[in-house]
Amino acid sequence: MKLHIPFDNSYARLAPVFYSKQAPEPVKSPTLIAFNQDLAQMLGISPGENDEMAQVFGGNQLPKGAEPLAQLYAGHQFGSYNPQLGDGRAVLLGETVGIDGQRRDIQLKGSGRTPYSRRGDGRAWLGPVLREYVVSEAMHALGIPTTRALAAVATGDIVQRERGLPGAVLTRVASSHLRVGSFEVFARRGDIHSLKQLTDYAIQRHYPQAVGPMDLLRAVRDAQSKLIADWMAVGFIHGVMNTDNSSIAGETIDYGPCAFMDRYHPQTVFSSIDRNGRYAYDNQPEIAVWNLAQLATALIQQLDDPQQAVEQATEIVHAMPALTQQHWEQNFRAKLGLSSAHAEDLQLISELLSLMAQNQSDFTNTFRSLATGGGGDHFADRAGFARWQARWQARLADEPDSQALMLRSNPAYIPRNHQIEQMIAAAVAGDYALFHRLNQVLAQPFAQQPDQADLRLPPTPDQVVPATFCGT
Repeated sequence: MKLHIPFDNSYARLAPVFYSKQAPEPVKSPTLIAFNQDLAQMLGISPGENDEMAQVFGGNQLPKGAEPLAQLYAGHQFGSYNPQLGDGRAVLLGETVGIDGQRRDIQLKGSGRTPYSRRGDGRAWLGPVLREYVVSEAMHALGIPTTRALAAVATGDIVQRERGLPGAVLTRVASSHLRVGSFEVFARRGDIHSLKQLTDYAIQRHYPQAVGPMDLLRAVRDAQSKLIADWMAVGFIHGVMNTDNSSIAGETIDYGPCAFMDRYHPQTVFSSIDRNGRYAYDNQPEIAVWNLAQLATALIQQLDDPQQAVEQATEIVHAMPALTQQHWEQNFRAKLGLSSAHAEDLQLISELLSLMAQNQSDFTNTFRSLATGGGGDHFADRAGFARWQARWQARLADEPDSQALMLRSNPAYIPRNHQIEQMIAAAVAGDYALFHRLNQVLAQPFAQQPDQADLRLPPTPDQVVPATFCGT
């Protein structure tokens, strides 16, 4: 086998209570759609021939050193606790330590049934696989912590959903797949021994400077606070912020019914199953605090002084909104070209967002246009924008290099929902040209790329995609 993955597995050495040994289920006729050469190089992976990689990343052949398993976790889904979830359609092949010294998981998603499949088929169809590939790689290019896509493989099988759809497998790379729900399951079971073992493992793997469970909680809080603020700054809506989708490493994980906003509105919802708007754009900071509180509830059970632990955890969790707000203001000041902080900045930012909501302005294009002098084009209320612009220009007088800051803080390109849907429809018909084009353009989201300007266009009324789906 020419393909070589330098596995160095640590999770598989934990007690069997944390996972089930599980090999991926073979597929009919795997074909390699994409392989991420740059990511592979960072992971220390030596690629093989396309057919060989299709067999491995489709799940038909195990590479040397792999120790495949499905992880156990629980989670709060839309606020309701589910006592056992786990990897119902994913298998962790193992881990590598990359050339940058960082340990990462390599996971097959859509690789068949596991003990946690809950009557599901464990498969993924082509659409969600391509969506996650494109959006996660775009998120990485935007500089936001995220899982990444190493490979996508068409399986040759038909997956039954509302109708028969072409099957696919995604190879996902993550700092780890530890979630808030990974801790909840053992806390709810009263398995304090396993809870302590998992806590020690998470500290060693992600936050070696942390001392004990409360330091771990604080570190997760800090990582999540910045992550959520970064999402908000690019108009990203995760869509399903359940605790089983909340990464301990502070990465964006599980790109199901996610989307980037076109027209700005703070209560925008895309997920087809989020009927009450729990995970709307503007609610994401609050939900992150709620999720952190569930982690705190789990972690304190292993401490000897529960009262002291509750007080300390409460203080840590209650500090999260201010931290997120601090990161949010820093991000949005940068989007307006403001490198220093003035007392009036928050009002300036808030007034612009209010104008954008009233005028149904495109989130990405409005901020990008402010950097290039065309911001007013996105407002029907030209007079209202002109009044705001005058105050903003006066504020910019204190900023020496505002345009350069804005150009590196406001992307020209995002993975727009209607383009993702067009890409999926073309791929189902056998045409992957738009998939490859999106990956190429979105790898440089802050570059002008004038020959790709059509990908900056918001959807026409007939192109609007009002809802996205989990794809499970």
